[in-house]
Amino acid sequence: METHDHSAPTTAGADASRRQAHLSIFENSPDCVKLLGVDGSLLAMNVNGQCVMEIDNFGAVCGEMWPSLWPEPTREQVSQAMANARNGSIGHFEAFCPTAKGTPKWWDVVVSPLLGSDGSLQGLLSISRDITRQRQADERERKLMNQQAADHDRMWRLSTDLMLVADFNSQVVSVNPAWTTILDYQAADIIGRDFMTLVHPDDRAATLNEVGRLASGLTTLRFENRYRHADGSWRDISWTAVPDADLIHAVGRDITDEKRAAEALRETESALLQAQKLESIGKLTGGVAHDFNNVLQIISGNLQLLQLSAGADEATMKRLTTATVAVDRGARLASQLLSFARRHPLKPVVADLRELLGSMDDLLQRAIGDSVAVELAVDNDLWRTLIDPNQLENVLLNLAINARDAMDGRGRLTIELRNAELDAAYCAGYPEVGAGQYVMLAVSDTGCGIPDDLADKIFEPFFTTKREGEGTGLGLSMAYGFIKQSGGHIKLYSEVGHGTTFKLYLPRSMAELETLPAALNGPVVGGNETVLVVEDDLQVQETVVEILKGLGYTVLKAADGQSALSIIDSGLPIDLLFTDVVMPGELRSPDLARRAKAILPGLEILFTSGYTQNAIVHGGRLDAGVELLSKPYRREDLARKIRFMFANRQHVESLHRDRSSMKTAPAQPAEGRRRSILLVEDNEDARMLTAELLESLGHVVDSVGSAEEALQRIERGDIDVLLTDISLPRMSGIELAAQARADQPELDIVFVSGHDKDNAGLSDASAKFLLKPFNFAQLENALG
Repeated sequence: METHDHSAPTTAGADASRRQAHLSIFENSPDCVKLLGVDGSLLAMNVNGQCVMEIDNFGAVCGEMWPSLWPEPTREQVSQAMANARNGSIGHFEAFCPTAKGTPKWWDVVVSPLLGSDGSLQGLLSISRDITRQRQADERERKLMNQQAADHDRMWRLSTDLMLVADFNSQVVSVNPAWTTILDYQAADIIGRDFMTLVHPDDRAATLNEVGRLASGLTTLRFENRYRHADGSWRDISWTAVPDADLIHAVGRDITDEKRAAEALRETESALLQAQKLESIGKLTGGVAHDFNNVLQIISGNLQLLQLSAGADEATMKRLTTATVAVDRGARLASQLLSFARRHPLKPVVADLRELLGSMDDLLQRAIGDSVAVELAVDNDLWRTLIDPNQLENVLLNLAINARDAMDGRGRLTIELRNAELDAAYCAGYPEVGAGQYVMLAVSDTGCGIPDDLADKIFEPFFTTKREGEGTGLGLSMAYGFIKQSGGHIKLYSEVGHGTTFKLYLPRSMAELETLPAALNGPVVGGNETVLVVEDDLQVQETVVEILKGLGYTVLKAADGQSALSIIDSGLPIDLLFTDVVMPGELRSPDLARRAKAILPGLEILFTSGYTQNAIVHGGRLDAGVELLSKPYRREDLARKIRFMFANRQHVESLHRDRSSMKTAPAQPAEGRRRSILLVEDNEDARMLTAELLESLGHVVDSVGSAEEALQRIERGDIDVLLTDISLPRMSGIELAAQARADQPELDIVFVSGHDKDNAGLSDASAKFLLKPFNFAQLENALG
């Protein structure tokens, strides 16, 4: 039997099949496939591999040891991979190797053994895959991740916001350096701590609720709470937070200053609205006061005329007196309305409020009663302020009475006088207040206090919390208007059940103290001069004309400025123009006064009004040289004011007469009595004529029209005598003399005034005094 051995062909077929598979891989693979000898020599490379490796001539590298074709730092990896393959395992590595033409490439390399049919090692198979793009992508991603990590680290370190990582049990895991900057805590002080211990007690419940929301997967946006600063204060923080696995990642922004600024802005807007509201009410009340004063003037004038004719009828006189008291009360109400409207013409002087307060001791105690204890606290070096003393007395008295009523007549009233400085930060909340130095007058009580909902209303006219008949509601509104008109500021502090404090800030004055001239008094006399009355209210006009005629004056009348100017143009002799400030028509009263003065240079001008507007009052103060009699006025006030003004004019006329009667040759003073005299007089005619008289007496004369000019002249130090009118624009003659004496104690002072000596406000006993009109002999005698 013939037998056949089929094993050999079967094995040979398997080898052929493997070779075919290897050949297919070798020829068709997109990678670089290489056949290597057992020793590592390069025997073959597929066509695609040659393209990938950019080999134009494979023969040039065929037979080369494969590791030698790699860069030096990589050859160890190549050798190790081949060694692994020789040992029957797979060698694998990634490395950099440029192509034959130098193109940089990264390769993923696998080296495997090639075994014969008997399992013996026949060679090595290397497959190299181009992974350059993948490596470049990986590198870009790595750099991006590194950059992101660096950015995160930089943000963590440099952020001006708080950054916090904590668990849902409120334990702090990590904090950034901003915790030191904002809250003054070091990281070691915070990490591991329960952050709830830093949260304001009033905010803890809401904060715990927010942590619960985060634990449920919700995000926190703009949650606000307060954190304790290391110094014990509280900072407002606005948080944004997100949950991540078992942790909370939160960012907190310090909004303390922002909230304060917003609150300051709200307060400023509120203060501005309140100021605008009060300003609008002020304009209304000012107009009402004007009409009211006209009505009061008619009533007052007629009552005074009736008193003159009532004779000995006691019953009639009693009724007239009662009615006159009521008119005075109405006049005070109108004055308070004008003060609130900032239309009350002020007569300010540089004052020391300590003296003013001292002069009011008895008045205050009588007003508040013995059951209220008064405490005074005054700075020793108190600054001066420019203020109308009479108006400030009214304000202080009103505040004291209000305090008494708030305490039901029993308690403690504290009055303070302090130096104070208001800075820009404080003034930012009060549009009408300027930063600077002030004298602060505070009035505090231990009464019932003022509720917050009433605080914005208390300065409004006629607003009162008192029972009907116990108050007009004008006291605080008058105080508000007066302080504002004086360039100051009034601030309320109150706590219900504990008391109230009103702080009045009055601008500091650097000028020297002034003495306020006493009010005009003395006998009520008339004269035979001619007065032109200009008044648009015909009832007021009729009453005034009758009063003036009763005083002996010749009276002309006009209802408007243009009619008055026509009378003046007519050539009729007129000695005084008495005109209302607020007049109908195109010709305003100040313009009428200027044109009248141009026609009649010797004309005296007296204004009257219940509401001055801005015609003759600027900055709340009468213009220099302006004479004003406020409505409603009494017959006695009008009579004394006119005689005072005519005294000035008669003084000039007297000087003219003395000059005309003098001899042509100037007189010679006694030996050693020729003196250097500084003459200060704001009336130009009086100044010129007095200077001539003094020169005729043989003296050397310098003449100026104001105290300010006089002070510049006094600095030269060659003046023997200061001869000054008391009533000067801006600085008074009394104040001028005080400053001059401070520099020259031996300087002789002679005061001149239309007031008699007792009413001129003099305190310098060594000074001499001349009452206008004076004559040549009286002048010579005053100079000794």
